[in-house]
Amino acid sequence: MTPPEAPVDGKNHPGDMPPAASVCVPETLIVLKKRPDFLKAARAYRQGTSSMMVQARKRAADEGAGIRVGFTCSKKVGNAVARNRAKRRLREAARAVLRVQGQDGWDYVLIGRADVTAARPFETLLDDLRYALRKIHSARK
Repeated sequence: MTPPEAPVDGKNHPGDMPPAASVCVPETLIVLKKRPDFLKAARAYRQGTSSMMVQARKRAADEGAGIRVGFTCSKKVGNAVARNRAKRRLREAARAVLRVQGQDGWDYVLIGRADVTAARPFETLLDDLRYALRKIHSARK
């Protein structure tokens, strides 16, 4: 099966444009970008795993609905290339897991760990995120 932006005949035609919708962020996940949102999550629940730290907080009813997620990697993770690779892997893990196990009205911040987030097998990374979410939501009800 070809990706949605690929032409049916497999050839690139002049004037063809890729789809207007971005495939980077799913509709259900809203990306955190403002520092105060990250700080609020840092003061709430946290659960560490071998490959990442997950911070989570239940938003107040007046703060809106939906699942919001942020990603961060400090310079301890490595140079810019290593940090970006770790954040890309965290974004993919969040897309795969938070749609299923994330709860509406919650903010999640995924923090990469040095030498581990970028090197850990992807299925294990997904399992780590699932474990962290189970711990956060089961103990905090």
